[in-house]
Amino acid sequence: MSGLYQHISSTYESICDWLFKLLWIVESERNNAKVDVYRKMIWPEISGNVLEIGPGFAKALQFLNHVTLNDGTFAVDPNTIHSYTALEPNPFLYSRLHANAESNGFCVQYDRKSYPECTEVDTLATRKNMVPFTIVRGTLDNFDKIPQAVLDGAPYDTVLTSFALCTAKDPEATINNIIRLLKPGGAYVFIEHVRQPPPGDPLVIEDNNVNAELWGKIQDWLNPVWKIIGHGCCIDRRTGETIANAQGWESVEYKNVRPVIDLQSRVMPLSFGKAIKAQDENYNQ
Repeated sequence: MSGLYQHISSTYESICDWLFKLLWIVESERNNAKVDVYRKMIWPEISGNVLEIGPGFAKALQFLNHVTLNDGTFAVDPNTIHSYTALEPNPFLYSRLHANAESNGFCVQYDRKSYPECTEVDTLATRKNMVPFTIVRGTLDNFDKIPQAVLDGAPYDTVLTSFALCTAKDPEATINNIIRLLKPGGAYVFIEHVRQPPPGDPLVIEDNNVNAELWGKIQDWLNPVWKIIGHGCCIDRRTGETIANAQGWESVEYKNVRPVIDLQSRVMPLSFGKAIKAQDENYNQ
């Protein structure tokens, strides 16, 4: 009976992942139009050994530092980015993730332990001047279930999330695991949609005369339905505060924005910024 349940559960998850891909093809473009202006402010700071949680299609790779290589290829700067691990739980997003990574000059490979099916799509490049980009299937919700490829790559100079903590089953645990995987002094770069910050919040840099109290209540009311439609996406989380309140940071700097590009943006205000891990917080598995 347990085997049948697992089969049904796995099939259900696959269907949800596939439906989310269809939704994300449309929604990712809408989101990029709203958040790219803020990504451009902080993405160039990403460097070293990098781990991204929930990259989706990874269109934001274009905002990393790029150079023209000796062969004329325009690619991510290998002197800035040394390696890139993309931890993504939804395999239906891999084809576009793979294509975007290659278009930014990365050498793409798959972690076969977390995603055995990769033998059908793995097109690992062999050019030595390309930065390795490893696609790993999984999440950071539970440290004991983090794929070994992610642990083997630690500690990381930079960890980043972009619209990823909204779907984390346990955002506090995910943030704590990010801290564990960072090297001392390493940076966590993030941009996440959040519940409307309260009126008069000093961290809001773009208010746009949004009625924060009203739209915050609308977010609370919509969230149960939104979570179903959005494959677990929550629009009522105070993610900036959750990051800032985690133990293990040397500093946390972030800002809030109330976009008014469209009606949807009123239920998806943004928190974006950077947190630095304390120097005395060592990495350990």
